[in-house]
Amino acid sequence: MANISDIRRDQFMLKGPLAGKGYDWWWHSFTGYHEKTGEAKGFFIEFFTCNPKRGGAKPVFGQSSETARPSYLMVKCGAWGEKHAQLHRFFAWSDVKIRRKVPFAVKAGNCLLDENCTAGEVTVTAGEAAAHPERMSDSGSMRWKLTIDKKTAFHVGYGAAGIFRKMNAFEMFWHAEGMKTEYAGWVEYNGERYLVRPQDCYGYADKNWGGDFTSPWVWLSSCHLTSLRTGKQLEDSVFDIGGGCPKAFGIALKRKLLSDFWYEGQDYEFNFSKFWTGTRTKFACEESETQIIWHVEQETFRAKMVTDITCEKKDMLLFNYESPDGYKRHNRLWNGGNGVGTVKLYAKKLGRLTLLDEIRAENVGCEYGEY
Repeated sequence: MANISDIRRDQFMLKGPLAGKGYDWWWHSFTGYHEKTGEAKGFFIEFFTCNPKRGGAKPVFGQSSETARPSYLMVKCGAWGEKHAQLHRFFAWSDVKIRRKVPFAVKAGNCLLDENCTAGEVTVTAGEAAAHPERMSDSGSMRWKLTIDKKTAFHVGYGAAGIFRKMNAFEMFWHAEGMKTEYAGWVEYNGERYLVRPQDCYGYADKNWGGDFTSPWVWLSSCHLTSLRTGKQLEDSVFDIGGGCPKAFGIALKRKLLSDFWYEGQDYEFNFSKFWTGTRTKFACEESETQIIWHVEQETFRAKMVTDITCEKKDMLLFNYESPDGYKRHNRLWNGGNGVGTVKLYAKKLGRLTLLDEIRAENVGCEYGEY
């Protein structure tokens, strides 16, 4: 069973070697609705921490010199679709308060995040964005106040267990405490107010931490799912796919993905680290002139999942991060929240496949980048 809550994996992880060469972030994405027109819009909020041991009274940007290592809390937020943007606000470590025990909490200025709520404000003028390319930000403004109710978890198993965390066994760790999350509250984006409702926010929450980022970098997730067999929306379902090229103890495990489909209370996990399940994965990601396209096939001894998703590039962002060593390696990391497509889920018995359902997926969170 992959739907296991474990908020210990949400705690702040930058201690030991990772305190001087590591990152840790908490990610949230959801849909809001314009309070006057009802227009739907996808939003994201991320609290990204980097190299606290190297911090001080000012944020340090890795791209400011050839030898600098980044050190800061970056509050990243923004929107997909029309008038999309990623906005960055940076805090020096001297201005950051983090509860290092379980449950976690992060606060800097008027930006805060914990397991149950988040609030904050980021404003970047066009002049500031142009004058400070090292901040990797577009211009715009976003304010928010939200409650967070994580409904379904993707627990990846022993690969992120305490012993492996202490050994920093993997270059990039992952835990999705809320692969299905209900948010409630409001967002104000460039002066326009949007309402966020639990029943149709199609929310997602996870975290990543480690010493560097994977390449290729793949992520797909949605809880806005409709059965094409019955025509009904699946109220207790969500899928989550992530990975690319994980590294264990410095050794690249090429083209590996972790995924889980929680389908109406039944769990179908495809996890290469659980070798006894016979997990096999094939995936391809392509960039056309107008779209990013994902095709993923995963199989175990008992099930198969075939996922086909597309997202329009005009609705997406090229996400910006710098690695803890100061280099910006990912320069075409496509990130979106408006993906659409299908998932075919099969049961397998004695090698024979039976189609359980073909599912229409909307509001798909999606990411692809390679360097």
